[in-house]
Amino acid sequence: MALKVKAKEKKLKFSKNENDPGIWRYVMVPDLYSTLGQDKVIKEAAIRSGVSEGVMQACWKGAGEVIKAWATEGHSVALPGLGNMRFGLSAKAVEDVNDVKTSLITTRRIIFTPTSALKEELANTAIQITCYDRNGEMVKRVTSTDPGTVEDPVGDDNGTGETQTGSDTQGNGSQTGSDTQGGNGSSGSGTGGGNDNTGGGGDDYDPNGN
Repeated sequence: MALKVKAKEKKLKFSKNENDPGIWRYVMVPDLYSTLGQDKVIKEAAIRSGVSEGVMQACWKGAGEVIKAWATEGHSVALPGLGNMRFGLSAKAVEDVNDVKTSLITTRRIIFTPTSALKEELANTAIQITCYDRNGEMVKRVTSTDPGTVEDPVGDDNGTGETQTGSDTQGNGSQTGSDTQGGNGSSGSGTGGGNDNTGGGGDDYDPNGN
């Protein structure tokens, strides 16, 4: 079993200047399969556990209701065999306590922290990269030799969420998403704090590889 990644040759521009010629770089993004529907997941879980689909459906629904209720009360909720889920947020920092208000909160988040077993499984899973040039032609296939490092969620000191600070716009924040980095630039299918330069396809790009 292996994870599949596409490396597509794209023209990256780091300014809004129409005369910016841009540079061509191979940008890696996960090659995701179609989403498995709930019915398929329940059917497979029933087969692996030896219970009927009806029983599994009831258990699945009950567990979902418990997780939803407790997570929205501020608990860190265990997802058996997977990890923990908790509520988090991004907010602007202010100097005066009188300026503290809910409008400072820019986003609410669901933060998932995987178990060590799940992280180890992901770290040991091979990655196969298929490279496509600017014309969409496949030019190379690569099997991963990376160290298999799995990124941990970044939270605040008390483990209740994430904080980004800034003035009118968020800055000094953490970048989240499926990030890849290499060569003279990096790409990510997530969001970044601070002043990021953007390229095509809605990804965040940094020409200096930071």
